[in-house]
Amino acid sequence: MSPATGPIFIGGLSSSGKTPLRIVLSAHPDLSLTRKTYLWDRYYGRYGDLRDPGALDRCLRALGADPSLASLQPDVDAVRGELAGGPSTYARLFGVLHRQAAARSGKRRWGEQLGFVERYADPIFADFPDARMIHMLRDTRDRMASLFREHRPRPGQRGWETAKWRRSAELAARNQLHHADGYRVVAYEALMDDTEATVRALCAFVGEEYVPGIDDAVRALARGGATARSMMPCPGADLHRRGAADRVGMTAWRVLEQRRSARVGG
Repeated sequence: MSPATGPIFIGGLSSSGKTPLRIVLSAHPDLSLTRKTYLWDRYYGRYGDLRDPGALDRCLRALGADPSLASLQPDVDAVRGELAGGPSTYARLFGVLHRQAAARSGKRRWGEQLGFVERYADPIFADFPDARMIHMLRDTRDRMASLFREHRPRPGQRGWETAKWRRSAELAARNQLHHADGYRVVAYEALMDDTEATVRALCAFVGEEYVPGIDDAVRALARGGATARSMMPCPGADLHRRGAADRVGMTAWRVLEQRRSARVGG
């Protein structure tokens, strides 16, 4: 059987287990998994239709000057050459950048950790039908306790985070329905409480072997997860009780999300 080659995306909200999972999967010698490139957040749809040479030029110039992409070391001329052989879409452009970076590091397959990448499931699977997307989802009470473990929430912040969680959960259900073969929702609690079994299942899902390097990373995560859970404060009732300020925060986030969706068509 030929090895899997489609990209791997790890999505979900902050404090939902994306980074631990990326670290574990990155222990596989054939995988190059990046984080904090913000390509989808900052560039998707921003320059209009990339079939327009002027729009593509503006986008490529911005990409070449973006310090957040230093880890990818974008070769703008090479990217332009690769795009000339197929459709000029944002997903394909981002894929070329990641694939070039993976090739430079001697990796067979690329992937990306990005919060809320689940927003972009449709364009991702349109250009990468063999992609695999892992959506991390955490119980909202535990996530709130983790977010506010060291400081009290600002006025409206609980409502803001609640609105984000609800949208992410909606997308989890929606994307599983529309992209069943390539989409997997994983509970943070399963990753931390039954780490080996969860990671083995995810390796099978993305089509990669559970190699010794991953096994070592899993044991380290299991130890760290047990420590982190033992330090987690019990969520207090006042932490999740929403007042007027939090209702305003929920509404504000929803309005901004609607504007973002209208701007990028997502």
